[in-house]
Amino acid sequence: MTMPKHHLALTIIFIISSFSGYSQYKTLQTTVTSDKIVIDGNISEAAWSSADVATNFVMQEPDNGVAIAPEKESVVRVLYDNDAVYISAILNDNEPDKILKEVMQRDNFGTADHFGVYINGFNDGQQDFRFYVSAAGVQLDCISTEENDDFSLDAIWESAVVITPTGLTVEMRIPYAALRFSKEKIQTWGINFYREIKRDRQKYTWNPVNFQVGALLPQTGRLEGIKNIQPPTRLFFIPYSSYYYEKNATVNSHTIKGGMDIKYGINDSFTLDAILIPDFGQTVFDNVELNLGPFEQQFNENRPFFTEGTDLFNKGNLLYSRRIGGKPSTSARTTDENIEIKNPATVNLINALKISGRTKSGLGIGILNAVTEQTFADSYNKITDETSQIEVEPLANYNVLVFDQRFNQNSSVAFVNTNVTRNGTYQDANVSAIIYDLNTTNNRYNLSGDVKYSFINRFGNLSDKKGVSSTIGIGKKGGKWRYSAGANYVSEDYDPNDLGINFVTNYHGGYANLGYRILNPVGIFNTFRVDYSNYLEIQNTSGRLQQARFNVGVTANTRKNDFILFEFNVNPLHVSDFYEARTENQFVTIPKNIFSSLYVSTNYNRKFALDINPFATVFNEKNRVQYGISIEPRYRFSDRFLLTYSWELFRQNSDKGFARFDNTQEAVFSNRDRRTITNELAAKYAINPTMTLNLATRYYWAISENRQYLSLKPDGTLVENAVFTDNTDINYTTVNFDLTYSWWFAPGSEISVLYRNNGVNSSAFIDKNLQSNFRNVINSNLTTVFSISIRYFIDYNDLKKVF
Repeated sequence: MTMPKHHLALTIIFIISSFSGYSQYKTLQTTVTSDKIVIDGNISEAAWSSADVATNFVMQEPDNGVAIAPEKESVVRVLYDNDAVYISAILNDNEPDKILKEVMQRDNFGTADHFGVYINGFNDGQQDFRFYVSAAGVQLDCISTEENDDFSLDAIWESAVVITPTGLTVEMRIPYAALRFSKEKIQTWGINFYREIKRDRQKYTWNPVNFQVGALLPQTGRLEGIKNIQPPTRLFFIPYSSYYYEKNATVNSHTIKGGMDIKYGINDSFTLDAILIPDFGQTVFDNVELNLGPFEQQFNENRPFFTEGTDLFNKGNLLYSRRIGGKPSTSARTTDENIEIKNPATVNLINALKISGRTKSGLGIGILNAVTEQTFADSYNKITDETSQIEVEPLANYNVLVFDQRFNQNSSVAFVNTNVTRNGTYQDANVSAIIYDLNTTNNRYNLSGDVKYSFINRFGNLSDKKGVSSTIGIGKKGGKWRYSAGANYVSEDYDPNDLGINFVTNYHGGYANLGYRILNPVGIFNTFRVDYSNYLEIQNTSGRLQQARFNVGVTANTRKNDFILFEFNVNPLHVSDFYEARTENQFVTIPKNIFSSLYVSTNYNRKFALDINPFATVFNEKNRVQYGISIEPRYRFSDRFLLTYSWELFRQNSDKGFARFDNTQEAVFSNRDRRTITNELAAKYAINPTMTLNLATRYYWAISENRQYLSLKPDGTLVENAVFTDNTDINYTTVNFDLTYSWWFAPGSEISVLYRNNGVNSSAFIDKNLQSNFRNVINSNLTTVFSISIRYFIDYNDLKKVF
């Protein structure tokens, strides 16, 4: 695979222009201590009094660059010993009775003041280990890169917070096992301190962070004075055991499971994570919807192993981890009415591991590997009363390999490969990509793009499948005015879907964006931005227009910290949809349309807050319109108890969509009215910072009622079909109820209890009564699950001390 010449030329220009560093930073000296530091928030040890002081915090947002008020002055000190680094903070506040301190689950900020420390043990501007503690004592930690903050870190460290008559005092103890740093005798770390005053929605840092510069991570201070410390052995075992009781109309079972997670620090930079006999039975439920479109519904990944430390593996968007252990790649079918087939919904995961990290020179390496088991469908012969099994998925191996070279603290070039190898004569798949993200010295201008190649090895009479995809974009990303433009190309046979997810192929397109934002509060706004974008997309084979969008968006935060988002999208041309008909090279014409949306979210600092979002799409076609509204009130009864309710209505009148194939295998369309109502209720009660009760419920009801059947003409228009008479109406209802209890009874160790009910009811008969639909799904095949899971964290270093 070779990079196109225009990609290569622009890449070289940006590499040449991007070598520079960030030079403005503060320096803090630390000293070693032999005193025993008790983490109680009182800062009473004598060693603190002689430590160097970090002060003079500067606002990060909303008024970027403004010095903190004298009455809010913050004073931070750092000490270290052979095992850990210690941080103390005195956070002055002239109104301590107004300090917000909502108690949340770990890694959830909620409505509370926070103090944090950002540590980069290699001082390379590549990634920070960030540790926060709220005024309520809730811990949060993450690995932060320019791309995202990964709050699945869940490191083992200590913290304590005390609210005093003059503000807050904080103490932290962060063991070296929770950090990454070199073996050098004299160390210099990147460091920054963070303070959030929630009632004012103000965020401050010790070392200034300039929003005029696009890259934020390199804008840290320096911690000097650490000498002669050794990275500890990072080897952790997390054995677990779970009990499950499941009951529905056909199942009444008790199951006990056990397994182990292992985390091992291979060296200063790289970590191995492995799961043996995985158990994902307590992951949150999926928000399943009535899907009448040509593509599968895409779900969020909720399994911890596939959400923890996956920043590298998400490069190029080639990994959709729900493929691993998801639906089998084939299904069993029969035309014999005497044979009943039951296909499995998922494939069991045998084990999985990942190795990831980044060297001091900025080279990130990631390897993810998972193995799924051979899976069968059940077949039953009604006449002979015989049962048999049909293989629908063989033993399969899933692999992701990533090399990501960062340089200049703000640019990167990456190579990504994904591979699926299945046993026997099932198809194998391989995708390779080069991804680049290059920025100039001042981080104002950016060149980014990718080149991807997919190959599917298909056995039997099917030909192998090869395809390419490429994007390129250039723009200005710093300052008040920002703009970008780019283009993309996807061949017809590009297919990353064995391990990724991609819906549309065989097109080329281009985009342009222009935006303006304020960098400091002006008038009634803390933040304000206006963005314009347009996108055109053309199908390669026919030359027909597939998309033509022109969008304007306004986003703002008011001085009272209410959030407003307004969107107005115009699609002024007829476009062609080549997928709705489910027939190759056949398209349906989508008429011109206008979409508008307004989203308002009031300040969550108030006990009562409200989110509201009305939206509508009007088509240039008689009676065809879509509109809806979502309303989400929330009330914080106390610092421990929060209740949120969400209601959404979505109507699609005279919607035109695929209904079914007729007896001649011609696509039949439906002129239908669709209505969807979603109710969700969530509650959180925090007994203390380590123990919480959570409730999550969802009732989803959707109907699709046919008004007229239509036939699709070769020119993409629809005409009446008076021959087809099948009933394609759908009345679809789902209900979910999860009640969970979580107790972190020891560092890294948790007991969790889940009570779950879920049910689905689908009918071809429309019932427009909300209550009767709810009764029907409750009285249908409702599944009840009760489970208890215990996970215990074992540090090899602690074991070594014991034995």
